[in-house]
Amino acid sequence: MQPSGAEVHQRIARISAHLYPSNPQMGDGSILERTNCRAKGGAAGFKVAILGAAGGIGQPLAMLMKMNPLVSVLHLYDVVNAPGVTADISHMDTGAVVRGFLGQSELEGALTGMDLVIIPAGIPRKPGMTRDDLFKINAGIVRTLCEGIAKCCPNAIVNLISNPVNSTVPIAAEVFKKAGTYDPKKLLGVTSLDVVRANTFVAEVLGLDPREVEVPVVGGHAGVTILPLLSQVKPPCSFTHEETEYLTKRIQDGGTEVVEVLSTFRICRDCI
Repeated sequence: MQPSGAEVHQRIARISAHLYPSNPQMGDGSILERTNCRAKGGAAGFKVAILGAAGGIGQPLAMLMKMNPLVSVLHLYDVVNAPGVTADISHMDTGAVVRGFLGQSELEGALTGMDLVIIPAGIPRKPGMTRDDLFKINAGIVRTLCEGIAKCCPNAIVNLISNPVNSTVPIAAEVFKKAGTYDPKKLLGVTSLDVVRANTFVAEVLGLDPREVEVPVVGGHAGVTILPLLSQVKPPCSFTHEETEYLTKRIQDGGTEVVEVLSTFRICRDCI
């Protein structure tokens, strides 16, 4: 039996409301509550918010979270382009319900009820910049976002990606302490990229598959604070003094290498 016009209208309104819950007004003047949007959104699983979802890190991160079977609800927030990223990611045929939030006025909606908040928000490094050069701008962004977290989801786990991570994590900690919500077990700086790079670069020297190599990396996430423990590599191996110097410097400067290559590409592309 074909659905009636009212039923079709209700279905369309439901899709619109689950994508853009901050604007759930239906054409007939009635309101569709978020709790009625796509029943599977209420399934067991983590509710995850990505703050800065439209950026170079945020977009692939949003895709990975949508693919993760442990995620049931995914909120994508940014000050620009959030609707487009939301629409794109929501088309993936996995169970997580995706909702988009645009601008400061919708930050609370993006954070309310979240179990995990991941923050890649902030400006990226440009050629010639160190992570410390980002501090003045990104510190303010992180502070504002963490104030929202303290208010709307104080028990959430917070993963900070915004650089300089060595400084943004302490800023977040101070915001949470001031709000009385600080839990050191729930505030994490994400530096696994250094481990990934270390595994790859060491595997290149050893002639191995990077998936078979494990390199412990300790310290921070900026230049000389990144310390690969090359004596603890698995499988066990040894390096010459020259190899140790080369690997240590390349692992420490991996991010700078990417920034410089991207800059060269953009210059050439603009000249074509």
